[in-house]
Amino acid sequence: MRLREFVPRGYVFTVVGIAVGLAGLVSLGAMAERITRFIEGGDRFVLGQISVAGEGMGMGAGFTAGGLLSAAKIREIAAVPGVSGVQAQVMMPLNTSTSNFMTLTQELVMGMDLSVPIPNRNYRELPVASGRPLRLDDRRAAVLGSDFAASRHLRAGASVSLGGQDFAVVGILGKTFTAPDRFALVPIEDARDLWLRRDPLLVQVFGAGNLRRGDLNTGAAVGWRDGEDPDAVARRIQSTVAGLNVTIPGELSRLLRQSTAFFSALLFGIGALGLLIGGLSLANTVTAAVFERIRDFGIKRALGATDMALLREVLGEGLRVSLWGGAAGVLLAWSIGTAVDTRVLRDGQQLFLFSPRLLTFALVFSLALGTLAAGYATLRILRLSPAEAIRRGS
Repeated sequence: MRLREFVPRGYVFTVVGIAVGLAGLVSLGAMAERITRFIEGGDRFVLGQISVAGEGMGMGAGFTAGGLLSAAKIREIAAVPGVSGVQAQVMMPLNTSTSNFMTLTQELVMGMDLSVPIPNRNYRELPVASGRPLRLDDRRAAVLGSDFAASRHLRAGASVSLGGQDFAVVGILGKTFTAPDRFALVPIEDARDLWLRRDPLLVQVFGAGNLRRGDLNTGAAVGWRDGEDPDAVARRIQSTVAGLNVTIPGELSRLLRQSTAFFSALLFGIGALGLLIGGLSLANTVTAAVFERIRDFGIKRALGATDMALLREVLGEGLRVSLWGGAAGVLLAWSIGTAVDTRVLRDGQQLFLFSPRLLTFALVFSLALGTLAAGYATLRILRLSPAEAIRRGS
């Protein structure tokens, strides 16, 4: 089957022009989609639980940055009206020399109390793409976030060194596009061992008998009962249990959105720029291609072709050209984005996200704008007499 049966004669370069313009639009859109998914994922994560930590500053990282949260405090939190569950956690940076609060690239070791279900309402179970989740009787086992594993070329069944100790990789999480992608999840007892190995002062306090292993927690994730307002429950915990750092989900969500206001503005700019560049490129290319055939249209009208017949012909060609150009542009953008992501994925990063809604929008945008441009050019030509059209096309 010949290409010309699908691409009308004289429109090959038009298809190429549309493809290049639309590839730019799709590439910018894919970067914007990646940033949007990260912001949305972070918002869902913080809105799904109440994060608490001991008062002051300690070894913890992320939302559990604070002092020690003892077992007694956890029992007090669990007794607060409206609380449905409390999961003790030990969260610490994998590399203390590069730790920064809430950075996009921070890798964390997260110890979880597996005897308590995950209280986060939006992540009841973290999605395991390969292998299996952690079990209650696991020791020296880890489930790795997708970016954490990709940057080290690890799969389920391999081993990973965390804090100088080897852990069996029992599972790899699916992509969440937010914080867990860079987590190494381990049983809480293993995380406590790592913490004791890392902090000599903590070893002295623990060795003196002032602490028990159950007191070695950097924080906890707290869930709330159905029908309860999470912000009200968080404030209730704050006023009931002394010596805590309590994050209010709603306030933290607003803080995150304020801190990502630059990214939101950037997204708007990327979208506007992409639509402007892609739209002008596509419309100009299709319009120019139609005007190049002005002589053909003049001859057809002189031979008796009606205006409606010519309009149908051009619109049909415009649809096919726009569809081919749009598909080629999507394929070109996807190929470039995949090549770039394959390179940066070695460092656990991803720059592009070619979501179904983005690709669908790109094709619909190409078809709609291409058809409008072709129709506009045709109507301009139909205003000319056949003789004038032939003269101008000569």
